[in-house]
Amino acid sequence: MSRSPHSGAGGRAAIAPAIIVALASALLLALLVLPVVSLLLRVPPGVLLERLQSPLVTQALLLSLLTSLASTLLVVGLGLPVAYLLAGRWFVGKPVIEALIDLPMVLPPTVAGVGLLLAFGRVGLVGRFLAPLGITVPFTVAAVVLAQAFVAGPFFVNAARAGFEAVDPQYLRAAATLRSSAAYTFLRVVLPLSVPALLAGAAMTWARALGEFGATITFAGNLPGVTQTMPLAVYIALQSDLEAAVALSVILLVFSFTLLLALRNLPGRTWR
Repeated sequence: MSRSPHSGAGGRAAIAPAIIVALASALLLALLVLPVVSLLLRVPPGVLLERLQSPLVTQALLLSLLTSLASTLLVVGLGLPVAYLLAGRWFVGKPVIEALIDLPMVLPPTVAGVGLLLAFGRVGLVGRFLAPLGITVPFTVAAVVLAQAFVAGPFFVNAARAGFEAVDPQYLRAAATLRSSAAYTFLRVVLPLSVPALLAGAAMTWARALGEFGATITFAGNLPGVTQTMPLAVYIALQSDLEAAVALSVILLVFSFTLLLALRNLPGRTWR
């Protein structure tokens, strides 16, 4: 049986894309993995444990955990109804709301911090009304929470919206046939079916808030024991103590990787 003269050329043509894909994958993985491996190899476990016992590290880590959890709760509470609204039918102004929600994802963090300062500062749009009441927001723990919520909010809203949109319409039609109210349908039908997406969105929001730097240092400052979170502690340590900066970076790396790994094993997850 004779072979077609074009069979060899066809085989070579099929191999070329595979080589390009393999090469691109290898280069991308190297770009993502090499910095992580470099951090892990730089710090011995003993040094890492020693740094964890430092009061400055303990304060920064505790503050990061508390403020990121508070900002996540704030985003979930405010973002849940917004995501449900956006998951519904089209309405006038919907594209504008979607763009505003996604804006913090592309806005430089320092610009976000300046905007927050101009909004909540003593002479800001809102701050000028809070100052006479004795309420000061900038350079406080509240400022850290607001900065984290601002930059991390889109992660939850977009994930929650995707979860709501993924609910099979037949369940909604069945609820309507039974004359269920909108609130009952949301609480007993839509919300339970969207739980995996909501959990994923909340976790990604928490992870983003945990690593927030630019908006926080601009709006909340870098006061040790008051507003100095782990990313800020890394920045300060990098200027005088490289070993401490690397140790703090590894701690954040371990937290973030553990969270992402847990998300990948979330039962019934529907996100990608």
